Amino acid sequence: MISPWQRRRQPDDVPTPVAVAVSDFCRRAKAPAPAQEVREALALLSEEEDFRVRSLTDGEPETSPLGPFALVDILRGVPPSLAAQRQTCGYYAVAQELAQVREEKTPPPAPVSTTPTFALPPTGAPAPADTDPKTGRRKSAKAEAAAVQERIAPRKRVTDEDTLDEAEPAAEQAAPAPSPEDEDAPRFVKRELPRPRGRFTRVEAQRLSFFELTRAEGKETLEAAIEATEHRYSLLRTLEHRYNGPRGELTQVDMENVLRQHGIMETLEAREKSNLQTAYASQRGAAGRVAWALGLSPSELQRLTHALRLEEEVEAMRERFRNEVLATSHLTHRLDMLGKDKYLADLGIQKRFTDSLRKELERLVKDAMPDATDLHSLANVVGRKHGAPAELVTRAFERLGLAESLRKQLSSQALPPSH
Repeated sequence: MISPWQRRRQPDDVPTPVAVAVSDFCRRAKAPAPAQEVREALALLSEEEDFRVRSLTDGEPETSPLGPFALVDILRGVPPSLAAQRQTCGYYAVAQELAQVREEKTPPPAPVSTTPTFALPPTGAPAPADTDPKTGRRKSAKAEAAAVQERIAPRKRVTDEDTLDEAEPAAEQAAPAPSPEDEDAPRFVKRELPRPRGRFTRVEAQRLSFFELTRAEGKETLEAAIEATEHRYSLLRTLEHRYNGPRGELTQVDMENVLRQHGIMETLEAREKSNLQTAYASQRGAAGRVAWALGLSPSELQRLTHALRLEEEVEAMRERFRNEVLATSHLTHRLDMLGKDKYLADLGIQKRFTDSLRKELERLVKDAMPDATDLHSLANVVGRKHGAPAELVTRAFERLGLAESLRKQLSSQALPPSH
């Protein structure tokens, strides 16, 4: 009789969709379990019972907690409430250990020989199906059932490596000791072949010769690559994966020489100028943001600007955005700009902006001081008079270092005068 806690198959033979469904069911039943434990539990069920597992996991758990072994117990007729109690008291941990012990006691199947045999089949009459071929006696019902179970049980796959590993010790024992003449004989060492690559292994494509770009057909390739990139550095990164250079790796100098040879260097430069001007305008003069948007490092952006002779134009655009930031009169815009430290530092006006905003706030606070009792009410008064959110005003007090002095002034103002 087969025990209920005895494996019907190997954990690795459990279908992955069934294991994933059980893992999700256990998570919803507040008893998440690792993948190995889920497979060990499902190994207690036969393949024909997988549809029952899916019908149970497609619904919601009736109670909790329920682990994978509790789910197997429910499929065998145990009420969910009793399975939850067993899960809580650790009953299924003992069941899991019992299944592992019984699996270890089960003798492994005999290795299947892969050596071809050329022996002729026996000429005698075949033994009846219900007789033992060794003794010639009729099998009992119990032995016949065991034979049927053995025939339908899943067989472990035996690879060539496992067969060779098992055959090597036997060959060493059976091989005779080498004679002195054999030791002096020349030996042929088997060459180490590369291991077969997996199905999803990514292998780099073989690079083409640099001279493919110098031919007339290479012009179309370069023009298509220019249309797909934004600047020369991204073009180089695209081409160096497909082509070698004349002396090893493809360099930027080699690429630019080929572009000038085909007369399309001006096309690339015009595209680069347009991209730089658009980027500086959209990022409002912030060089760091421009470099990030174009996929450049700060040094590459500086070299590209110098190569295109755009230093003066870029600096004029940055100066225009500096003046816009410093000349903004709306208090809300100035308070919001105070939180953009990196942008102000990029433009190089952080100290000038904070100093001017501090002076402006000191002037506004001086007029609103008689109507306030604390720092929060002071921020409300300033914000209400000048159309700015009180939260931004309070944050500006803290960032500019005005909060402590304003609290002292408000506390001294609240004290009654001494006679």
